[in-house]
Amino acid sequence: MPWTPLHSQLHQCLIDRQLLPLGANILVAVSGGQDSLCLGQLLRDLQSRWQWQLAVAHCDHGWTQDIGIADRVAQVTARWMLPFHCEITANLPETEAAAREWRYQSLIRIAQTTCSTYLVTAHTQTDRAETLLYNLVRGAGADGLCAMSWQRQLTPEISLVRPLLEVNRAQTGEFCREYQLPVWEDAYNQNLKYARNRLRLEIIPQLAADFNPQVESHLARTAELLRADVEYLESLARDWYQQALDEQGVKLDRVILKSISLSLQRRVIRQFLAQALGKMPTFSQIEDTIVLIKAPNRTRTSTFSHGLAAEVSGKWIVVRQ
Repeated sequence: MPWTPLHSQLHQCLIDRQLLPLGANILVAVSGGQDSLCLGQLLRDLQSRWQWQLAVAHCDHGWTQDIGIADRVAQVTARWMLPFHCEITANLPETEAAAREWRYQSLIRIAQTTCSTYLVTAHTQTDRAETLLYNLVRGAGADGLCAMSWQRQLTPEISLVRPLLEVNRAQTGEFCREYQLPVWEDAYNQNLKYARNRLRLEIIPQLAADFNPQVESHLARTAELLRADVEYLESLARDWYQQALDEQGVKLDRVILKSISLSLQRRVIRQFLAQALGKMPTFSQIEDTIVLIKAPNRTRTSTFSHGLAAEVSGKWIVVRQ
């Protein structure tokens, strides 16, 4: 088959962003849809240039609409002459959240079994635009608006990589037709009871028709710009957090916190509460704690989980029962 512009685009992206190193052990998540089949074919075609060890993973949710898909993905994987791994579950609730959580846990297990240090998924520019809008209407801040990043750590040993974030669904569809890949149209992705499907099938096309034909690429570009800003702010916040933290790592210096901007205060407080509470704090908990920076001694927030609360103790903010 011919070397296409999409091959060149992905090859250059991998070089510029240093996403998948030479000789890496890579697990490719393939659902059977056009995006994942496109990704699998591209990586297989690039394999010899990058000397990768590739394997394919498929997750079968056990839902009625999934019947037969694992066999189809296995057939394509055999054509690619790659190892195939499949996990199947039963009685999984038909919700976006449950499916996503189960898939990632399954893919991590397969990656560990195959000694893969990179898990590659076929999230595209389209998915990135959807994620930005989805998180925007849920009231997310900048971190949520750029949540779909090029890569992130799933475990200390396994990195999640999304190399198609500058590729849209029109491109992956055309590629699959050119390569005659047997795309399976997931009925789940057409079900309008799911919020993301409504964004993809109704809202974004309406925005493109009424406001800007390039809305998808512009939303994805916004997410990319925000990502750079968030990474910079997080880097600064980590430095300030270390400066404000006492030697025992349990108190924050209010004097230091007063000297920085509100944006950095929020990020430092979030890091502090995440450590103290053992989970990410809510926006309300962060805002309640920020008030303590300038509050009188012994002022406390309302109770957090496990009976804990943040309190002013002299120049310090502490979390205690």
